[in-house]
Amino acid sequence: MSRTPDGRAQPGRNLGAGLLLGLGVVAFFDETVFHQLLHWHHFYDRSTTDVGLVSDGLFHAFSWFATVAALFLLAQLRRDRALHVRRFVGGLLVGAGAFQLYDGLVQHKLLGLHQIRYDVALLPYDLVWNITAGVLLVVGAALVLTTRTRPAR
Repeated sequence: MSRTPDGRAQPGRNLGAGLLLGLGVVAFFDETVFHQLLHWHHFYDRSTTDVGLVSDGLFHAFSWFATVAALFLLAQLRRDRALHVRRFVGGLLVGAGAFQLYDGLVQHKLLGLHQIRYDVALLPYDLVWNITAGVLLVVGAALVLTTRTRPAR
């Protein structure tokens, strides 16, 4: 369990910082690669291109703020000598997988805000997207669960 220099236990800080960084990094990657570089879709594709670009900007700002906030939390963990790398990385993978699965199932399928691509067979893209998310979640959860029985390093 992570402790601050004065000995106080901080059980959720590593996990929380990792979750936030995982969410921010995957959202940042998604927006940069699929929205900007490949032009596959916008965050919101059910309106004009201008609305799609504004939605991309807001999404990009969200991912950037989440990433920066997580890095501040990580710096504080290091300052407090409370960083538990395995738990942090597990949280990062869980955050990344959870965001990707939410994006693939809720935003793509349930709400229909956008698809991964248009004018192609979606099944291969959906399978790769959601299976990758599941793998990230499982590996991250396994790392987090193993930290419950091991002391912080």
